[in-house]
Amino acid sequence: MNKAVTDGLALMPPAFEFGLDVWSSEDGTSGSATYDGAANAALVSADADFGGCLELVKNDTETKLRYMGETPLLPGMYLRITARVKAISGNLPSVRIAGWAGNASNAHVSGLTEIGSEVALSSYGEVVEVSAIVGSGTRGGVDMPWGLTPIYGHFGIDLTGSNGGTVRIDDIVIEDVSSFFLRDSTGIIDVRDYGAIGDGVSDDAAAFDAANDAANGRTVLVPEGTYYLGSTTTFNTDVRFDGTVTMPSGARLVLRNNFELNSYKDAFGDEVEGLKRGIQALFNFTDHESLDLCGRRVELTEPLDIAAITGKSTLEVRRLLKNGQLNAESSSAWDTEEVTSTASYSANNQRELTNVANIANIQVGSLVTGNGVGREVYVRAVDVATETVTLNQPLYGANSTQSYTFKRFKYILDFSGMSKCSQFQLFQLEFLCDGHCSAVMLPPSGNNFRIADCAIKSPKDRGVTSIGGGCQDLHIDRTAFVSNEQSWPVVDRTSIAFNINANDGKIRDNRFQRFGHTGIIYGNGHLITGNHWFQGDNETASPRSAGLVFTYANAKSIITGNYIDNAFIEMTNEHDAEPDFGSEYAFGGLTITGNIFTVNDSTTDFAFIVVTPYGTDHYIQGLSVQNNVFKSLNGKIDRIEKVDTTFADLDYSLMRNVTFAGNTFNGIDQNTINPCSLEFTQDTAATNWVLDPSGYLPFGGWARVVESLVVRNGLTNAYGNDVFATPYATVNYGAESNQVRLTFPEPVQGKIQMVARVDRPL
Repeated sequence: MNKAVTDGLALMPPAFEFGLDVWSSEDGTSGSATYDGAANAALVSADADFGGCLELVKNDTETKLRYMGETPLLPGMYLRITARVKAISGNLPSVRIAGWAGNASNAHVSGLTEIGSEVALSSYGEVVEVSAIVGSGTRGGVDMPWGLTPIYGHFGIDLTGSNGGTVRIDDIVIEDVSSFFLRDSTGIIDVRDYGAIGDGVSDDAAAFDAANDAANGRTVLVPEGTYYLGSTTTFNTDVRFDGTVTMPSGARLVLRNNFELNSYKDAFGDEVEGLKRGIQALFNFTDHESLDLCGRRVELTEPLDIAAITGKSTLEVRRLLKNGQLNAESSSAWDTEEVTSTASYSANNQRELTNVANIANIQVGSLVTGNGVGREVYVRAVDVATETVTLNQPLYGANSTQSYTFKRFKYILDFSGMSKCSQFQLFQLEFLCDGHCSAVMLPPSGNNFRIADCAIKSPKDRGVTSIGGGCQDLHIDRTAFVSNEQSWPVVDRTSIAFNINANDGKIRDNRFQRFGHTGIIYGNGHLITGNHWFQGDNETASPRSAGLVFTYANAKSIITGNYIDNAFIEMTNEHDAEPDFGSEYAFGGLTITGNIFTVNDSTTDFAFIVVTPYGTDHYIQGLSVQNNVFKSLNGKIDRIEKVDTTFADLDYSLMRNVTFAGNTFNGIDQNTINPCSLEFTQDTAATNWVLDPSGYLPFGGWARVVESLVVRNGLTNAYGNDVFATPYATVNYGAESNQVRLTFPEPVQGKIQMVARVDRPL
């Protein structure tokens, strides 16, 4: 046993070189005098034997040196304090280990032995090592038995004997040597000695509690048999299970000293039941923040319903499930359940369906589909009494009464039964869905849910699903998502890696492989950085699907440093009950910088950035596309951006703050640049020149602004004479409003460098 390792206790004092303000010349208690600046103490940086050390002149009959930090001393714990000392000059003193015992009230515990054996220094330069052991028990080899009352000590040395000598002291070492004393006893107590029967019927909970109380650091043995525990049972020491236990669903087994899956598997004789019981204990405050699966692969035939397992509706403290595999085996429990019902909807009550038929059969967490329903709309709550379903998102175009389909996918980890769960983390877990089920359903509300260093493989329908606000400040980091539809053509895929309904998602350094969509993202304040998502197929001249879909028009988000492969970024407002533009923000608030965009074997009308208004009168305000690389292989595409006018077009007269700059184009027929600097040549003298920058302007927008005009090599009239004249510019010119007309006071010819914009900067 080593408490510094098992309990994370800090035992070692700092080296002297880090300062003498924590080294006392008295008892080491707060406020006692220190050697910082003392006349009889000095730091030596390069002693031949010690390296850095403390040089001390003995001035007092008992010259003390105590570390002022409170070195912990737990029941059953034994510490060895060691010091190396040598005399340098003057009288030769004696040296001993010493300490000061403190209790829980920070008071001195009197009546204890607080000094070790003295060792006399007999010659100069000779290194002498002194040590002593302090601990709770009166054991052979224990110099200072302190019992259970002291909980910490201030440790160091005393110099005794004649004054006037100078000594050097190496850094003091304090180490846990409790393991030295285990050989003095078997170290194991048996629950049967405290009344346990093990017949599977008699309630052995009291006997288990008594064994735990008597263990005092020893291992508790649960021998062969079946032990029924009728109430929550806690062990504060290691437990070895040769037999197994059974418990009611509401009772918990708390293994505080060996809190990991192997122990729970041994306790309950089954790895699935052990995992459930471990999760139950994790949620109910076991003094542990994480449950380690110990690298085990757990075979599951049904979802892990977290609310049912734990009996908890809320969790607001950090908890972590880590280090293992969760494998879904073939079972009907994974089958999607589907219900079709009629319901009423009103834009005045945007997130509710009312008068829902057959409502008792509709489950929380069901995907909702139907006319006017956007992507990733889920049932957040069901009220059977009022026949009302609460949705995670509004509907953009539903009829007042119509039919809806409710599909309840099944998930390996399902948090939907909780009302709120915050700060939960999944770390180094592999979800082996094998096409049977989905991976993780988040709780309806909560924040800071994190999935890190995981792998989600072959989910049948979804990777990570949010049915409400449990995705607020969602973190997905360094996780691999592998679709179950990899061999399917893009147009046939329906799977989605993740969705977000709230704000401030952090999606970083992940890999998403051939899903229907990578992410459906509502809200704003999202950071999408360092990911690679690819959605191509093995077809030729094949359509592609959106990778990221932002369904909140003004996303206020950043997409930076990603590898975006055979997929596009789409901006929509499909989660808006009144999709025509009103008083909300326009499309935009999106920064797309430093990404790699690539596509191959696609149709020519593919574009990497697509805006899809679901209502009229929308425009773009605040879109920055800079320093990206765009590349098409095995065929060119027309351009990198477009508007999908399936529902409506944009109002190009209102475009604001749109920047396309510093990008690289390969295999793209038409570069997109805004502001756009172009050179135009007029070969024949004319009063009106019509300049056409439209091909370069984003989204087929208007030529709204001319920022500058520079004449190149001078203007001449029809006779070759120089003309010094300034034109005026007419913007939004032509049938499509995407040209600029320059009007001169007389017919001229020559070259003009023009900078035009599709937008007004302010």
